[in-house]
Amino acid sequence: MEKFEKLHGIAAPMPLVNIDTDMIIPKVFLKSIQRTGFGKNLFDEMRFNRDGTEIEDFVLNKPQYRNAEILVAGDNFGCGSSREHAPWAIADFGIKCIISTSFADIFFNNSFKNGILPIVLPQEQVDILMADAEKGENARMTVDLEAQEITTSDGEVIKFEVDAFKKHCLLNGLDDIGLTLEKQDSIKTFEEQAAQARPWV
Repeated sequence: MEKFEKLHGIAAPMPLVNIDTDMIIPKVFLKSIQRTGFGKNLFDEMRFNRDGTEIEDFVLNKPQYRNAEILVAGDNFGCGSSREHAPWAIADFGIKCIISTSFADIFFNNSFKNGILPIVLPQEQVDILMADAEKGENARMTVDLEAQEITTSDGEVIKFEVDAFKKHCLLNGLDDIGLTLEKQDSIKTFEEQAAQARPWV
């Protein structure tokens, strides 16, 4: 998993509320357990017509937001079923940070495990960031995880809270496997001692 330290990028405004995991990645595309390859189907039913052509007025199809790395979203983002493919699709598309007033718990935790920083802020602060995102690709935000600050294109600074352990994992690029590998020396020592103590096992 890539480290998340400081992100300076385009923010796309998506003020819809209750965006669920089936809207993020429709169930028809859940045919693989690989983490890659889902980005092309992100928000498929909102991005594409049934003939495969793009829906021009969908935010991520607009030229100024095609390379967005930050999503400023409406309330209750990631609700619905607990499919981990949702953060996989978001990460594969290139979005590294989502800002909202609230997230569904499972999606929230899965995001951290897949290198995505979900930030919860009060509505009035989300409104400020939404308005900043609506300015287009020249209005870039900076998300500094170490300092726990978002800086708007106009220089306004908004502080955010994040769990200390989850922050540590993102800063160091540690998913569950990475956390386990950090303990590999201790695991090896334990296994060697266990083999000597119980050779019949």
